[in-house]
Amino acid sequence: MTTPGTLPDQHTATSDAPPGADLAPHRVAGPRRWWDWVLAADPGLGQLQTGWRTLVAMVTALTVGYAMAEALGIPDMIGMMVAGMMGLMSAFAVAENTWDRLARAILWMPFPYTAALWLCATMNGERVPQMVLMVAALAVTFLLARFGAIPLVTGMMLFNGMMVGMLAGIPVALVGKAFAVALVSAAAVLVTRLLLCYPMPREDLLRTQRAFVVEARRVADAAVDAVDPDADQERAVRRMSRSLRRLNITTVTIDGRLAQPEVAADPDAAELLHRHLFDAELALRGIGQAVQELTRLPVPEQLREALAVGLVLARDTPIREAEGLQPAAAHIQERAEVVLADPAASSEDVEAAVLARRVGHLLDSLARALHNWLTLGASAVAGKAEVPFKPTVALENNKLPGSAGPTRRVLAGTTESGWRRAIPYIRVPAHAAVAAAIVVPISDAIDPHRFYWGLVGVMITLFGTNTTHERLRKFGHRMVGTVVGAVLGILLVHLIGQGHVYWTLTVIVAGLTFGAWGMARAYACWVVGLVIALCQLYALSTPESGMDHLLGERLLDNGIGVLVATACAALIFPLARRTVVQEAERGYVDVLAQVVAQVEQRWTRPDTPVRLRGAARAVDAALLQVQAVAKPLVRMPVGVSGPAAEHRVALLTSATGHARALASAADVDVDLPPRLVERARLVTATVTASLKELDRFFATGEPEGTYRRVSPLLRELRAELAPARSGQRAQRLHTALRELDALDETLAAYAEQAGLPVATGNGAAQRPASPMQRRTRAVMAAWGEPRPEPQAQPRPVPAPRPQPQVAHAPQQRREPAPVSRARLTGRVECAEHPEGCPAWITVISARGKRLAKAAVNQGSYTVEGLPTGTHTLVISASRHTPRAELVSVEDPLDAVRHDIRLSH
Repeated sequence: MTTPGTLPDQHTATSDAPPGADLAPHRVAGPRRWWDWVLAADPGLGQLQTGWRTLVAMVTALTVGYAMAEALGIPDMIGMMVAGMMGLMSAFAVAENTWDRLARAILWMPFPYTAALWLCATMNGERVPQMVLMVAALAVTFLLARFGAIPLVTGMMLFNGMMVGMLAGIPVALVGKAFAVALVSAAAVLVTRLLLCYPMPREDLLRTQRAFVVEARRVADAAVDAVDPDADQERAVRRMSRSLRRLNITTVTIDGRLAQPEVAADPDAAELLHRHLFDAELALRGIGQAVQELTRLPVPEQLREALAVGLVLARDTPIREAEGLQPAAAHIQERAEVVLADPAASSEDVEAAVLARRVGHLLDSLARALHNWLTLGASAVAGKAEVPFKPTVALENNKLPGSAGPTRRVLAGTTESGWRRAIPYIRVPAHAAVAAAIVVPISDAIDPHRFYWGLVGVMITLFGTNTTHERLRKFGHRMVGTVVGAVLGILLVHLIGQGHVYWTLTVIVAGLTFGAWGMARAYACWVVGLVIALCQLYALSTPESGMDHLLGERLLDNGIGVLVATACAALIFPLARRTVVQEAERGYVDVLAQVVAQVEQRWTRPDTPVRLRGAARAVDAALLQVQAVAKPLVRMPVGVSGPAAEHRVALLTSATGHARALASAADVDVDLPPRLVERARLVTATVTASLKELDRFFATGEPEGTYRRVSPLLRELRAELAPARSGQRAQRLHTALRELDALDETLAAYAEQAGLPVATGNGAAQRPASPMQRRTRAVMAAWGEPRPEPQAQPRPVPAPRPQPQVAHAPQQRREPAPVSRARLTGRVECAEHPEGCPAWITVISARGKRLAKAAVNQGSYTVEGLPTGTHTLVISASRHTPRAELVSVEDPLDAVRHDIRLSH
C-alpha cells in the first residue's frame, strides 16, 4: 500500500538550457558519472594530462629516433637516446598553455642539447674536464631557472647533453646527425602534442568546476551518513571534513585558474563566478559544521527524517535545477519551527531544532548560489559586477603555491643592500656547484662509469624544494621509491627476458607515464616509475646477476647526492625554517588585515569598491602556504617540545573560517548614523592595529606592542544596534559583528601563542601564560569555528522519573526472533524519455536512517528488507530533478508496489 507524497514537490524547476550554458555547460552541471572520482582526485586533470603528455611524447620520440637512426646509419641506441631525451624533457619541462609558446620551447631544445653534445665530444674522453663542465652546467641550470621557461629549458638541456655525451660517447663526426635526430624528433613531438595534447586552459577551468560539484556531492553524502542514528557517525564526520578540505582546495584552484590570462575570462563574469562559488562553499561548510554538532544530540525523529531527505536531495540535484532545493530547505525549517513551538520540548531538542533550522537556511543559500552560478551568462550581461575580478591566488605550474612564496620574500627582505642583492640569484647555483664538486669525486670512486648518478641526486634535491624539511622528505621518497621500483623492475626483467625489444620499450614508456602521472601526488611514485624504466635499460647491457649490485650503487650515489645537497643548502647562505615559517605567518597576517580594512571601507564608505570575498580567498591561499612550510618532518606527540607551530596553524585555520564568514556577512549595504560609523571604524581600526603589531613582532622578533582585544567595543556596538529595526541587512550586520568577535578571540589566542602580550578590555596586558595554558587555549580556540547561535532559550530537561525495581527470576537466554522484512517494487516511467531514464532509489526511514539504495534497471526497481512503517522514497534521475514521495509498509509479509511517473 502506498500513500501520495506529502513533501514539497521537487520537479517544479524548468529543464530548458539556461542562458549561461556556456559558462556552466552540461559536463559541469550534468548528472553524476562513473568517472567523476577522477575529476575529484585530480581537479583540472593536471596529473592525468602530465601522464598522457609523457606517453605521447615518449612514444613519438622513440619511434622517430629509431627511424632516424636507420635512415642516417647511426647506432639505434644513440638515435633513441637523443630523441628520447627530447620527448622526456618536453613532457616535464614544457607545460605552456598556448601553442606559440609551446612551439618555441620545444623547437629550441635541440640547440643547447646539441651544443653540449659537441662540447663533450671535442674533449676526446678527457673525464676530468667533462666532469668540471657537468658541474658548471648544473650550476648554470639553477641560475637560468630564475629567468623564465626558455632559460630553464636551456640550462636543463645543457646538463642533459653533457650527461648523454659522456654516457653514450658520441664522437664529433656524429654530432651533426645527432642534431638532425634531435630536431626532427622535437618537431614530431610538437606536432603530436598539438594534435593529441593541445593546451586548453578554458577546459581545465571547466573540469575544475566539475570537481567542485563532485566534492560538494560528497559533502552532502557524508552529511546524510552523519545524521543516520545507526551509522558510524564519527567516520562520517571525518569523511565530511576531508571532503570540505578538498572542496576548499578546489575553489582556491578555480580562483587561480581565473587569474591566468590564457583563460581569457571576462573580468565581470569571472568576479561573479568567484562570488557564487565562494558563497556555495561557505554554505556547504556551514552545513557540515551544523551536522557535526547534531551528531552529539538526540534529534527528534521527524526532524532527522527531514534533514536526511533534504541532504539526499542536495546530493542528487544537478546544479542546473538547484532551485528544487528550496522546497526541501523550507520543509526542514517547518519541522524545526514545530519543535521550537513545542513548550514541552527539552533543551537538547531545542538546540537540535536551531541547528536544523540553520541547515535549512544554508540549503536555501546553497540553492541560490548554485542557481546564480548557472545563470551567470544572463547575469553578466544584465548587470555587471561592482568590482571586476582581480587575481588573489597565483598558481605555480598549475598548482597552488607552497613554500616558494615565503622563501622568496625572506630572501628579498634580507638582501636589499650591497653585494647581498645578488644572493637570491646565486644562492641555489652556489648550493648546486659546491654539492656537485663534493659528490662527483665520491661517485667516481664508487663507479667511474656512472658518477652522474650523484649529480642527479643533487639536481632533484634542489629543484622544487625550499626548506631542509622538504629536502629530507624528498630524500625519504627517493629511497623508498628506488627500492620499490628496483624490486618491480627486476621482476619485469625476469618476466620479459632479454631480446624482446618492443616489450622492453613498452615497459619503459609505461613506467615513465606512471611516474609522470603520480609525481604531483607523491614524489615516490615518479621514482618508482623511473627506476622500473631504468631497470629495462640496464638489463640490455648488464647481466641479471649484476642488477642488484648496480641498483644498490645507484641508490647509494643518489642518497649521497641528496644528503650533500641538503647539507650545502643548510650551510651556504642558510635560511632557517623558523624564519620561513614566520614569514608565511606574517604574510597571512597581512592579507587578514586587508580583509578587516575592506570591511571598514564597506561599512564606512559604501561607495568605495571592495572585493571582500576576494580578500578572504587570499586568506585561504596564505593559509595553504603556512601549512606547507609548517608541516613537520616527524609529527611530535602532545607534550613534547615542538608542537607550537601546529597549534598556531590550528588557530589560523579557525581564523580563516571566521574570515570567510565575516567577508560574506559584511558585504551588505548598511546605513549607520555617524556615531555608529565612528564606533565601527574604531573596532576595525583596533583589529588592524593589533595585526600590525603582530606583523612588526614577526619582523623584529621583539614584542614591542600588545594585541588589544575589541570584545568590549563590539559589545557596546551590538548593544546600540539592538533596538534597531530587524531585517535581512540588520541580521547580516549582527552576523558580521559576531564573526568579527570570534575572529578577534582566535587572533588573541594566536598572538599569545606566538609570544605577543594580549591586552584585556581595560587596557592592561595579561600576565604571560604558561606553555600548558597556551597549548590548552590554542586547542580551545581551534574548536571555535563559526557555529550557529541558538535563537530560543534552552529549556531545562525534566528529571527522569524513578522506575520501580522489580526482581525477576533468571530466565534462559533466547535468540531474538527474525524480523520479517517487506519487498518494495515498482516501475519508473517517463513520457519524455520512453527509452528509459537512468535513476536510483534511496529509502529513508522516519528516524532519518538510510535504509536502502537501489538502481533502476530497464524501468523497474526492487528494494529488499524494508521494515513496517512510513518511509520516504527519494527518486534521483539523471534527466530530472530529484523528488521525494512517501510509501507505507503495513504488512511485512506482503510485497509493496509503488510506481513512479517522472515529469519535468
